[in-house]
Amino acid sequence: LGLLSIAAYLKKEGHRVVVHDCLGPHAPEGIKANVDAVLKHNPEMVGFSATTSGFLDAHDMAAMIKSRSPEVKAVFGGVHVSALGDSLMKNFGSIDFLCPGEGEITISELASGKDPAAIDGLIWRNGDRIITNATRLPLDDLDGLPFPAYEDLEGFPRGYNLPLFSFINFPGATMSTSRGCPYQCSYCDRSVFRRSYRYNSPEYIYEHMKYLRVRFGVRHINIYDDLFTLNRPRIAELCRMLAANPLGINFNCAVRVGHTDDDLLKMLKDAGCLMVSVGIESADQSMLERHKAGVSLDDVRDTVARIKACGLRAKGLFMMGLPGETEESVRKTSDFVMSLELDDMNMSKFTPFPGAPIWSEIRSEGTFNENWRLMNCLNFVYVPDTIASKERLDFLYNQHVKRFY
Repeated sequence: LGLLSIAAYLKKEGHRVVVHDCLGPHAPEGIKANVDAVLKHNPEMVGFSATTSGFLDAHDMAAMIKSRSPEVKAVFGGVHVSALGDSLMKNFGSIDFLCPGEGEITISELASGKDPAAIDGLIWRNGDRIITNATRLPLDDLDGLPFPAYEDLEGFPRGYNLPLFSFINFPGATMSTSRGCPYQCSYCDRSVFRRSYRYNSPEYIYEHMKYLRVRFGVRHINIYDDLFTLNRPRIAELCRMLAANPLGINFNCAVRVGHTDDDLLKMLKDAGCLMVSVGIESADQSMLERHKAGVSLDDVRDTVARIKACGLRAKGLFMMGLPGETEESVRKTSDFVMSLELDDMNMSKFTPFPGAPIWSEIRSEGTFNENWRLMNCLNFVYVPDTIASKERLDFLYNQHVKRFY
């Protein structure tokens, strides 16, 4: 979604833009084939949005692109760049520019030929020197952004399937209606949007959903905001609009434990909401107090019961392997998951990320294999001292997932 938002903004400014999804439904396999697909468009500048696990492949692509077309400028953004900053320029020589944080205006100014020294939010090479410019202020009007350039994804929407069990109607799409989160969970990397919280208006969100429905035939939307319901008045107005003028769309969203009342849930249901996700992480209260402050197990039980009573599906989001995890805490969490009678459950494998508050502490409490390619929440790269081994952690994980499904 970040790349698509930047692409749409660049197109609005008059630039020729191509989006290439290296993991898309029609993407070729391997670095060379993807480089071939990029270079056939004769780009002047290639921008990579890189998670931690995708960064090394992205840099390999950039190096191959520049070896074949040295004049092409390589720009990197995304969460990994936002967390690590100029150290990446020192260690990875094929990067010309880094764009930490929000990229729409920074990349647009760079593409328009503005002097790099005058572009806020840019990290760049000046000969042998690496220059870090002033931080770019967050966008204050998200309604001023065009809708993401979904049309530039080859195979969208039918080639982009939502997670199993998360929808009834097909095809599906994803969207974001806010940026940032004021909370500070220990494991969460807030490098891109920091702790600001900004959001689209109800009118903008309604038109965004209508655009996906009319232009692409989308029937279900997963809303990937960290805190979709934080601003109550905007959600109330959006739900009123969707109930009064239905779009024939279902949607899923996340709510925060303890901040979800029956009126809010009924509004979501009437507006077409199908499933609500709740971040729980662990059923060990000491783990919650350390990693997700402000959440209690009684509040979790109450919130899930309210969700189900309103006729909505309830999905629980959990995490295994955090510092302090023990076999007893894993057992508690697994038993708790089963007791909630959730409709769906996601158990992430805890992965330390450079921008997370807990990053500085993890090596003192466990074994960490800092292999960026494996750092995607699908592998246990960290094993707390309180668990015997990675193999044991994998066994406990598989046991729990099999038990649930």
